[in-house]
Amino acid sequence: MEILNNIWNAISTPNEQLLNVLLLPICFVENCLIFMLIYSLFNLCNLNNKNKILVYIILMTLISFIGILYIPNPYNIFINYISMIILVCFIFKTSLLRSSLSVVSSGLLFNLVGTFILNPYISLFNITAEQLNTIPIYRISYIFLLFIIVFIITLILKFKNLKFTILDGIGKRSKVIIGLNLFFGFITIIVYSVVLFYYVDILPLFITFLSFISFLAYFAVSVYSITRVFKLFLTNQKLETAEEYNKRLSSLNDSIRSFKHDFDNTLTTIGGFIRTNDMEGLKKYYFELEDDSQRVNNLYILNPEVVNNNGIYNLITQKYSKAEEKDIKVNITFLLDLSTLNMKIYEFARILGILLDNAIEASAESDEKIINITFRNDIKNSAQIVTIENSYKDKNVNTEEIFQKGITGKEDHQGLGLWKVKKIVDKNSNVYLFTSKNDKFFSQQLEIYC
Repeated sequence: MEILNNIWNAISTPNEQLLNVLLLPICFVENCLIFMLIYSLFNLCNLNNKNKILVYIILMTLISFIGILYIPNPYNIFINYISMIILVCFIFKTSLLRSSLSVVSSGLLFNLVGTFILNPYISLFNITAEQLNTIPIYRISYIFLLFIIVFIITLILKFKNLKFTILDGIGKRSKVIIGLNLFFGFITIIVYSVVLFYYVDILPLFITFLSFISFLAYFAVSVYSITRVFKLFLTNQKLETAEEYNKRLSSLNDSIRSFKHDFDNTLTTIGGFIRTNDMEGLKKYYFELEDDSQRVNNLYILNPEVVNNNGIYNLITQKYSKAEEKDIKVNITFLLDLSTLNMKIYEFARILGILLDNAIEASAESDEKIINITFRNDIKNSAQIVTIENSYKDKNVNTEEIFQKGITGKEDHQGLGLWKVKKIVDKNSNVYLFTSKNDKFFSQQLEIYC
C-alpha cells in the first residue's frame, strides 16, 4: 500500500524529474505521429525505406528533447519546426516548398486539436496551466488524449487517401500563393503557442472557443486555397492534354482517310512488283509503306488512355512533334501504367525530357534520323523500364564523361542536362540508368525497381 501511495504522490504532485524521464518517449511518439501525418498528406517517401524514416524520427526526437530541456518555451517550438523542415528536405530529398508545406500543415493540425481540448480539459479538472505542465498525471493524460485524437485523424486521412501529389509541378505564381500561406501559417502557430503557454488558464472558455473557431477557419481557408490551386493546375493540364489529343486525332483521321483512299493503288503497286518478280523494288516499297504505317501506329499510341498521365502525355507529344519537324523517324512502344510508377512523376518527367531532347538533337545530325522509344514492365525483375535509343553521328562519344558537369558536344550548351539526370538517379536508391552504344544506336535505359 505504501508503494502505491508513493506512486500516487509522484504522479499527482509537481514532479519535474519524472516528467523529464517521460519526456523522451513522449517526444518519440509525437514525432512518429507527425511523420504519419506528413506521409498521409504528402507521401514524401516509400514506407519500405525504413532507415530514412528511423533516422528522421530519432534525430527529431533528440532535437525536441534537448529543446524542451534547454530552450525556453515557446522558442523551442520555433526550433522544432525549422529542424523538421530541414530534416524532411534533406533526408527525404524533397523540395523546400513541399517540406515546409508538410511540416506546417501537420503543425497546424496538432495545434488545432490541442486548442480544441486544452481549455475544456483544464476546466474539467479545475487546474491551472502551471499544474498541467508540472503534475505528471495531468500532463500525461492530456498528451495521451491529444495523441489519440491526432492518430484517429491520421487514420481518416489514410482511409480517404487525401494526398497532395503534384506540388512540384505547379507554376511559379501558385508556389508564391502557397508560400504565403505557409509563412502566415507558421507565424500563426508560433503566436498561438505563446498565447496558450502564458494565458490559457486566464482566458475564459468562450474566448478559447472563439480562438479555436478562428484558428479552424484559417486552417480551412488555407486548405481550400491550396486545393483550388491544385484543381486549377489539374484543369489546365487536362485542357492542354485534350487540345494536344484533338490534334493527334485529326492527324490520325487524315492518315487513315489517306491510307483508305490509296489502298487500291497500294495493292496494284505491290501486284506490279510481284508480277515482274522485282523483289528489290518490292522491299524498298514495303519499307517506305512501313514508315507510313508506323506513323499511324504512333498517332494511335499517343492517346491519354494509353499514356495515362497528363503531364507525361503532353511531354511525349511535344517531343514527338519536335522530332517530326526535324524529319526524324520515331518508333514508340508504350506498355507501362504510369499510375504505378515507383518514383516521383516530377523527377521522372525531368529525366525523360532531357533524354528525349538529347536523342532528338543527336539523331537530327545523323544520316539515319531514327529514335526508338519503349516503355515496358519487366515483371520477372519487378522493374519499370524506359529505353530510348537513337541514331548518332559522333561514334567516339564517351558514355562516362557525358554525365560530368560542363561536358557537352553541342554548341552554346552548358552540359548540365545529363549531369542533372545523374543527380536525380543517384538520390533514388531504386532507379538506375544504363548507357550504351553500338555502330548504329546510342542507348539510354532507365530502370525503376519496386
